[in-house]
Amino acid sequence: MIAAFGKSWRAALLPLGVIAVAQITATATRLESDSLASPAAIVLALFSVIADGSLLRATFDTLTAAFFGCIIGVGLGSLIGIVLGLFRLADDLLDLTIELLRPVPVVALIPVVMMLLGFGAGMEVVIISLGLLWPSVVLARAAVKEVEPRLMEVSAVLQLGFSARLRKVVLPAILPQLFMSLKLAAGYALVVAVTVEITANPFGLGYGIMMAQQALRPAEMFAYLVWIGTIGWVISMGLNAVQRIFFPAYAKGERQ
Repeated sequence: MIAAFGKSWRAALLPLGVIAVAQITATATRLESDSLASPAAIVLALFSVIADGSLLRATFDTLTAAFFGCIIGVGLGSLIGIVLGLFRLADDLLDLTIELLRPVPVVALIPVVMMLLGFGAGMEVVIISLGLLWPSVVLARAAVKEVEPRLMEVSAVLQLGFSARLRKVVLPAILPQLFMSLKLAAGYALVVAVTVEITANPFGLGYGIMMAQQALRPAEMFAYLVWIGTIGWVISMGLNAVQRIFFPAYAKGERQ
């Protein structure tokens, strides 16, 4: 525990040093800018938007969209990937389609989805889901193909159906990889949610950043950015803790 505490403090030295230098510079130059703000001003702005409730409302909107988009995108993508990994014919038929659709940037789909669904949370959830769908397909398909061949042979000899093979053989073998996919998707879902809110959806943290920028309130804008980074860090730490509990061997391998 002492070693972990020491490691955490070493990791904090760089950001703390940057904050200290920025505050000293802002104080020495008596910073007054429409695009920059001192760390002290950012902290004051952060408390201000927390106190008036706007930050918490925006956080709820963003996290709600990110959560449902992540669950739908990862869940559907993992299911498709498992099916492709188990059935060679389906994999061959859909391989070209996946490779054509996968490189399309999710932000390029925003105008299309907006034409179909308009503004609102539903549009944002669909965009996030689409952004997470193909990476989840690829990761799940690769995980299934790495399952021990002898296990698959035994399931074939026992004539297990699809659901039984999935439940008794495939899922227990690939669950750590699926959780890793969820970890990656959680951070990406937050990124996509904020991007959609900045460009197209008048709700959430991204919209708060844009409004602060347009109103020439740089301290508030950076306060939103700091808050988003903090949320991402908390989500990552929480998922890492869950991984250490349920997949300790896999978590240990990551640290090594």
